[in-house]
Amino acid sequence: MIADATHQDFAQIICDEMESSAKARGTGIAKRSPDYVKEKMREGKAVIAFTEDGIWAGFCYIETWSHGEYVANSGLIVSPVFRKSGLAKQIKKKIFELSRKTYPESKIFGLTTGLAVMKINSELGYEPVTYSELTQDENFWAGCKSCVNYEILMSKERKNCMCTAMLYDPKDHYEPEETKDYFIKNAKGLERLQRFKQWKLLRPFIKKDKNDDKDNKGSGGAKPKSFFHHLFQFLFHF
Repeated sequence: MIADATHQDFAQIICDEMESSAKARGTGIAKRSPDYVKEKMREGKAVIAFTEDGIWAGFCYIETWSHGEYVANSGLIVSPVFRKSGLAKQIKKKIFELSRKTYPESKIFGLTTGLAVMKINSELGYEPVTYSELTQDENFWAGCKSCVNYEILMSKERKNCMCTAMLYDPKDHYEPEETKDYFIKNAKGLERLQRFKQWKLLRPFIKKDKNDDKDNKGSGGAKPKSFFHHLFQFLFHF
């Protein structure tokens, strides 16, 4: 359902779950305060899901950038007990419909590292695009500062990062059946591409870690390994 002022008591729970989920995945999100989430609820720019017993199950909200030219469906979160139930897909569809109704002329975009989210987006008509086709609003990109991959993003001058950019342009887009079919046919290739992209973007930081280790051994110190070392181990050994 579309969230409203009566749901504000759930704002803290939602923010806490967003943060814990990001930590569990080893990724970062643009952190939002409970007051910010409450504002989205009051404005009717969010979707919230409950069970029949009134237990909170999921949430997502709308953000606008570049004076309304771009819209992002942000903060998608599903309570752990309701994951892998298809709820994320239902919420994404509902927030997409709300975005189209509220901002019919706006381009809707998203950034994601997950193939599951890419699949959902493709079923709605999103297409993979370059970063240059996204909003260049400084406030949007400032939100990436809380992401563990921010150093990579800035090293690439905001032209590339670990996330895949996806866009729905109401004035120029394929039909959802076409984008869905494309994803299904190319899912394995997209997965390999995502892994290659991760390796290519992480490589400079891996070399940096090795050089730092050599310097520390030479000086007798023992500097802790950086996040990029541990992320590399996770990506390529599991």
